[in-house]
Amino acid sequence: MPIPVLRATAAHAETFAGVTYHIEGELVPVLHLELDGMPVYFEHYILLWKDLRVRIGIRPLKGALKRVLSGMPVFLTEASGPGQLGFSRDGAGHIFAIHLNRGEGLDMREHQFLAATGSIDYSFTRVKGVSNMLLGGTGFFIDHFHALEGEGIVWVHGYGNVFEVALGAGEQIDIEPGGWVYKDSTVQMETQFQKLTTGLFASAGNLVWNRFTGPGRVGIQSMYVHMPTAE
Repeated sequence: MPIPVLRATAAHAETFAGVTYHIEGELVPVLHLELDGMPVYFEHYILLWKDLRVRIGIRPLKGALKRVLSGMPVFLTEASGPGQLGFSRDGAGHIFAIHLNRGEGLDMREHQFLAATGSIDYSFTRVKGVSNMLLGGTGFFIDHFHALEGEGIVWVHGYGNVFEVALGAGEQIDIEPGGWVYKDSTVQMETQFQKLTTGLFASAGNLVWNRFTGPGRVGIQSMYVHMPTAE
């Protein structure tokens, strides 16, 4: 099995899909974007500052009622240039960019998405029946991002630091359920339960893992926050 590798913690004047971006800071980093023709969308409360020339609008989402009932945002904010703006999530962690080429997809845990270029299609799936696996609640959302029409960028926030493991076809890794951040859409995920019934500390409890099977990338965060999820 390949060993997870720390993702870069900073970026300066990186350009992809029509956007130039910078990632700066250590404890609570900031994503700084330079916009021209390509808009970006994001959760509205993470906007830290903006150039007066940047235009702000609303990007509505499908399935809004389901998101309201589960305490998730029901719309995303969209910014258009020319101009510059900065984002920061209210938590210590690690911000990084994932570049997607046309046809590629990315799955991400709820509350980890920071921003994406307007060329990236967004949808989500609610996963039920996993209260023992994640969040200590009755289910959770997985966000889906796809580069359907062309290349694009998804910016991600992880708690602590984020490491990436690149799995080959058939290669597997078990990750603590709160530890994974994202995976390529080509990576399969299933839940594994290990019953603790033998040995000196035998009990009726279980260890729970998310097992990921390649090919593709999986992101692992060194610190995790179990967000409250309403029914």
